[in-house]
Amino acid sequence: MTIIQEIYAWSKGLPAWQQDAVARLYQDRRLSAADLDDLYALAKVEVGILDPDGRKPKRLEDAQIAPPADPARIVQLAAIKELANVNALANGGSVPIALAGLTVIYGENGAGKSGYSRVFKHACRARDRREPILPNANLDPKTAGVAQAVFEAVIDGVATDLPWQYGVAAPEPLSDISIFDTHCARAYIDNHGDFAYAPYGLDILEGLAGACNKLKARATQEKAANAPSDAAYAALAKERTAVATTLLGIPTETKPEHIEALATLSQIEQDRLTLLTRTLTEADPKQKAQAIRQKATRLSGLKDRIAAAIALIDDEKVNQLKLLIDKSKAAKAAAELAATEFKQTPGQLTGTGSEEWKVLFEAARAFAQVSHPDHEFPKLPEDAACPLCQNRLGEEGGARLIRFDTFIKHAAEKAAKEARETAAAAYRTVKKAALDVMFRDGLVEELTEIDPVLAAECSTMQECLNTRQTSVLQAAAAELQWEGLVALPADPRPDLVRIIEGLQVQATALEATADEKVRSEMTAEKRELDARIRLGEAKAAVLEAIAKHEVCRKLQACIDGLDTRAISKKSTELSRTMASQELADALNEELKRLKVHQLQVVMKPESPGGKTQFKLVLQLPGGGAPAAILSEGEQRAISIASFLAEIKLGRGRGGIVLDDPVSSLDHRRRWEVAERLAHESLTRQVIVFTHDIYFLCILEQKVEEFGATLTKNYIRRTAQGYGVHSQDLPFDVVGTKDRLARLRQELVEVRRAQKDRDDDEHRRLTAACYGRLRLAWERCVEEVLLNGAVQRFGEGVSTQRLKSVVVTDDDYREVETGMSKSSKFEHDAATAVGRLPMPEPDELEQDIEKLSAWRIALDKRLKETAKARG
Repeated sequence: MTIIQEIYAWSKGLPAWQQDAVARLYQDRRLSAADLDDLYALAKVEVGILDPDGRKPKRLEDAQIAPPADPARIVQLAAIKELANVNALANGGSVPIALAGLTVIYGENGAGKSGYSRVFKHACRARDRREPILPNANLDPKTAGVAQAVFEAVIDGVATDLPWQYGVAAPEPLSDISIFDTHCARAYIDNHGDFAYAPYGLDILEGLAGACNKLKARATQEKAANAPSDAAYAALAKERTAVATTLLGIPTETKPEHIEALATLSQIEQDRLTLLTRTLTEADPKQKAQAIRQKATRLSGLKDRIAAAIALIDDEKVNQLKLLIDKSKAAKAAAELAATEFKQTPGQLTGTGSEEWKVLFEAARAFAQVSHPDHEFPKLPEDAACPLCQNRLGEEGGARLIRFDTFIKHAAEKAAKEARETAAAAYRTVKKAALDVMFRDGLVEELTEIDPVLAAECSTMQECLNTRQTSVLQAAAAELQWEGLVALPADPRPDLVRIIEGLQVQATALEATADEKVRSEMTAEKRELDARIRLGEAKAAVLEAIAKHEVCRKLQACIDGLDTRAISKKSTELSRTMASQELADALNEELKRLKVHQLQVVMKPESPGGKTQFKLVLQLPGGGAPAAILSEGEQRAISIASFLAEIKLGRGRGGIVLDDPVSSLDHRRRWEVAERLAHESLTRQVIVFTHDIYFLCILEQKVEEFGATLTKNYIRRTAQGYGVHSQDLPFDVVGTKDRLARLRQELVEVRRAQKDRDDDEHRRLTAACYGRLRLAWERCVEEVLLNGAVQRFGEGVSTQRLKSVVVTDDDYREVETGMSKSSKFEHDAATAVGRLPMPEPDELEQDIEKLSAWRIALDKRLKETAKARG
C-alpha cells in the first residue's frame, strides 16, 4: 500500500471537513484562500454553526486514488490521439510515441506543448494537478465540450485504446505513467527556508496540518470577537427573584426560550402588576376600597342602563318592527284587493266599501241592536225598516245587508286590521322608549379618568341611541329607507364589565392588605413581576449574550477539533514505516548522477505541525542555509532527482513524461539531465516535450553515446489549431542527410512554380532553397568533414573523432564554392548590381547533388582514414 493509499484509508475516519481538505489537497496540492473559506465554513458546520451558503463537504472516491505501480506490468504509450476541447489544440489531433527509448516532442513556444502536458498530468500520475484544462479561449464557453483524448497503449504487449475525459477517473493503467513539469517541480521542493523533501503523499498531511493551524487561528480570533458580556443584566442577576436564578443559569442551563417566557408578561400579569403597585402604595386601603366599590356600583348602573336602552332599539327590535309593518302592508293590500272586487258589484253607490262606508255600516249594526232588538243583524225580515235609510227592506234590501256584512267580516279585512293594530303597538313602543342612559357630569369625568376611550364610546352610544330612534320612526313612516338607519356603535358593556371587575378586585386587594402576611406575599409577587419587566427591557442583550456563549462554545469545539496532534502522529508513523533510508539513498544517488553531489539528504523525520520532511543539508565546511545558497537551477535539479528517485522506488515499469525539464538550467546542467534521461530510456519509455533545440541536440548526442534510440516528433501551429503533429522536424534540427532530402522536396516546388510561369514564386522558392543549402553545407562541415569532433552547443571537443578526419585543399575549395554560391542568392543584391538572374531548377538540382556527392565521398573517406590509422 502506498503512502497515498494509507492516508486515504486513514482519512475515512476524519471529520467530513477534513476529508474534504484531503480531497482538495490530493487534487491541487495546495489550499487557496477560497478553499480555506470553504473548509472553515464546513468545520463550523461540524460543530453546529450553520453555513448560510449551504456548502457540502466533498470526499475522495476510491476510483480517484492511484493504485501502487504493478512491477509485473509494462504500460507503454504508442500515441495520444483524438484530442478534443483541450485549450486551443486542434480537435482530432494526435502525436505518435515510440514504444521504446526516448521520444522527443519538439515545438516552439506557443505551439501547444503545454496542452498535451496538461492532458498527461490529469490522466497519469502527477504530484501537481492544479492547472485546469480550459477550452479554447476563442470559443463560447457554453458551447465548448469537455476535454477528452484517447491514449493508444500497449499493456504487456497487447495493444489497447484507453479513452480519457477531464473530470472523470482516468483509466487505471495510465497511473503507471508519471509526469514531471514546472508545477510538479515546485511540489517536490518546499521552499520555506530549508528546502525539505516530502515523500509523495506526506505533503497532503502537511497541507492538512497547515490548514488546521490557519483555521484554528481564525476560529480563535472569531471566538474572541464574540466574547459575551453580562453588563446589561448583572444587577438583575444579584436579586432574589426567579429572573435572577434564570440569569445565573447562563450559559449552561438557561436557554433563550426561558428568557422569552420570563420577559413576556400577559395582559393579566401586567394588570396584576398595576394593581399591586396601586394597592401597596395606598395610605388608607379600607377607605380607598370603599370609594372604589362605590365607583364600581355607579359604573354597573351605567352598564345596566345601556343594556336596557339597547334592548329597546337594537337590531332585533328594529327588525321586528319592520317585519310587523311589512305584514300590515301585505294584509292591507290583500284587503284592498277584496274591496276592489266588492266595489265593482253593479248598482252600488260610489264609495261603497271605503273606510267611510265601513264606519257607516258599523254604526248601522249598532243602531240595529236598538231598532230591531228581536233580530240578529243583518238577518232582518223583508218587511222590516232598514237601519240605514229606514225604508222597507224587501227581499233585495235584506240580501244587500247580508252581502255588506259578509264583506265587512271577510278574513283579509280582519287580518289587515289586526296587523295594523300590532304594528301600531310596536311603533308606539319605539316612540315612547326611554333611551337616556344618564351618562353625564360626574360620571363622565369618573370614567374618563379610568378609560378615556371607553368614556368616549359611552357618549357616542348615548348620541346614537337618540339618533337611531328618530331614524327608526322615520323609516316606519316611510320617510326613510330601512337601509339608511343609523347603526349602533360598538357595545361598551364588555369593557365596562372589565373595569367594574377590576375595581372590585382592586377593592378586595386593598382590603386584604390589612393582613401583613398577605401584604408580604403581594410585595414578593410585585418584586417578581418588576424583575420580569426589567428583564424584558434587557432581553435583547441577554439573548445576544446567550447566543454568543453558544457560538463561543461551538467555536471552542471547533478549535479543539483543529488539533494537529493526530495528523502529526500519522505523519510520523508513515515517515518511519514508508519513508526509509532506501529513499534517502535513492535521492542521494540521483543527486550524484545530476552532479548536485554537494547536497546530501539526511533522514531526519520531523512533524512540526504535521509537516513531515527530510532535510537537505549542504555538505560545506562553512555550512549555511540552502535557501540562501541554492540557485534556481539547482532547485530544478533537486526536483528532477526527487522525481526520478520516486519513480525508482515505485518499482513500476511504466514510462515517464517530462515537460521542459531543463527550464532554468544552465549549459552544464542540461548535459547532466540529458545524460540521465538517455540512460533512463534504456530501461523504460521516456517522453520529453521541449522547445529547446540545444537540449534536443544534447539528447541526440547522449542517446547515441549510450546506444539508446531517439524518436523525434514535431508539433506546430496550423490553420486547424495548435499542437498539430508533423513527421518532419524543422530544418535546423535535422542532420545533413535529412537536410538534403528536404532540399530535393523543395526542388519539386521550384519546378512547379516555373512550370506555372509564376516568376515571383519561382524566385522566392529558389532563393529560400539556396539559403537552406547554405545551412546544409555548414552542417556537413560540422557533422561529416570534422566528424562531429567540434559541435555547436557541444559539451567539449571530441578529440577521438579526429582519428577519421582529413581536410584537403579540395575540401576547402568545395566548401568555399558551395557556400559562396548559396549565400549569393540568399542575400539582397546591391542597388548598382540590380536583381541577379535566378538559376534554373536544373542548376539548383546540380548544386544540391554536388553537396550530396561530397558528403558521400567524405563519409567513405572517414571510414577509410579511421581504418588506415588503426
